[in-house]
Amino acid sequence: MANTADLIDDHALVTLFKEERTRERAFTQLVQKYQERIYWHIRRMVVEHEDTNDVLQNVFIKVWRNLGEFREESNLYTWLYRIATNETLTWIASKKKRSTVSIEDNVFAEKLVEQKGFDANKIEWKLQQAIQALPEKQRVVFNLRYYDEMPYEEMSSVLDTSVGALKASYHHAVKKVEAYMINS
Repeated sequence: MANTADLIDDHALVTLFKEERTRERAFTQLVQKYQERIYWHIRRMVVEHEDTNDVLQNVFIKVWRNLGEFREESNLYTWLYRIATNETLTWIASKKKRSTVSIEDNVFAEKLVEQKGFDANKIEWKLQQAIQALPEKQRVVFNLRYYDEMPYEEMSSVLDTSVGALKASYHHAVKKVEAYMINS
């Protein structure tokens, strides 16, 4: 496996992907470069490793099918995160429709408790429970900002929402997480 530092830049990856003879090599490098970051972005929303891998596979299938049409009007990273976010939200909505649990019940927070090594007294677990208790949009915004340190302008492109709305959403999410941590 190549070291991330050895991988070529995004513009070169897109250019190589558009050529039939270098397409697979370019795609392999793209996956090596972004797979871990996208995995954790998805995992923070769906919690379970198996589900994360399913969504991640769908993301890279979609990337393979559409990268040839990528016009580079945004960063490749932003485009990938947008696909990952949309695929994850679609998966969550599908899971909610199939579930016998009401939408008000937070299935994903319950899944945290089922994870190996769970200790409800650890601060990390409390944080994860607090994040999972957030409304879906606030959870996505919180994760992108807190974990991925994504600038609001880039987040705006990923989520197709105004910077002002994102800042407000993040502010509300932080307040809810703080309240959860204090009261739990």
